[in-house]
Amino acid sequence: MADKNTEKAKGKLKEAAGKATGDKRLETEGKTDQMKGKAREAGEAVRDRAKGVRDSLDPEK
Repeated sequence: MADKNTEKAKGKLKEAAGKATGDKRLETEGKTDQMKGKAREAGEAVRDRAKGVRDSLDPEK
């Protein structure tokens, strides 16, 4: 789980550094890294929900 949080934190730092220095490329990279972290979170949520549905349909549990 630390990966998505690390990705988002790294993105925030890059974005802030890009804004501070006027480096649009670095700022954009930071925003991209943040979106990667959010996408990873969303993927994990879907996977967890699918697992819950699968488990609820399993008659042996």
